[in-house]
Amino acid sequence: MTFHVITIFPDSLRSYIDTSILRKAQEQKKAKILFYTPRDFTKDLHHQVDDKPYGGGAGMVMKPEPILKTVDHIKKSYKLKAKSYKLIILSAKGKQFDQKKALQYSKKYDHIILISGRYEGIDERVRVALKAEEISIGPYVLTDGELPAAVLISAITRLIPGVIKKESLLDESFGNWKLEIGNSAKPVEYPHYTRPEVLVYKNKKFRVPKILLSGNHQKIKDWRTKKRG
Repeated sequence: MTFHVITIFPDSLRSYIDTSILRKAQEQKKAKILFYTPRDFTKDLHHQVDDKPYGGGAGMVMKPEPILKTVDHIKKSYKLKAKSYKLIILSAKGKQFDQKKALQYSKKYDHIILISGRYEGIDERVRVALKAEEISIGPYVLTDGELPAAVLISAITRLIPGVIKKESLLDESFGNWKLEIGNSAKPVEYPHYTRPEVLVYKNKKFRVPKILLSGNHQKIKDWRTKKRG
């Protein structure tokens, strides 16, 4: 899987993608994360990527030409075929991203192009011209599209075979087996406990549930099923 991130601030994401599981995924060549800045595809002296909105209003809007040229560069460089890639604009007015979409993207596409907005947003003609899907990570507004891009990269990369143990994926919140076979189990994972058996905090004792210490695997399984959600 190759992620192509279009952003005017690539450094805001570099430290994140070079850490932990995402770093290992890249080292194992299971994922590749590339950055492109629209400024490289401008011709004016100041490499301007934004301008005032028609009709008036506060803030600036990202210009369409630099973004469109960046996408054309990516498609040409990698000789992308229509069904091999997904074009996504990160936007507060987009469809809500969830685990089901993450699973679909991880299975269906070899390349994902993520367009990160800034300021008041992106010229609407970018979405129309590219037939891109708008995706939101929640019903709120952020200052940029880089953070949503990181969320999608994280959620999708961990679903690539071999990045994380299959057993871990099956038993977690919104586990993929529930999405794939329509299982009716509650989607949220059961509580977890580790050492110490008795935690003392501010003179109060917090104990691990006795059932988890019993060694009875069936009863533990039943307890975990009951505690989901």
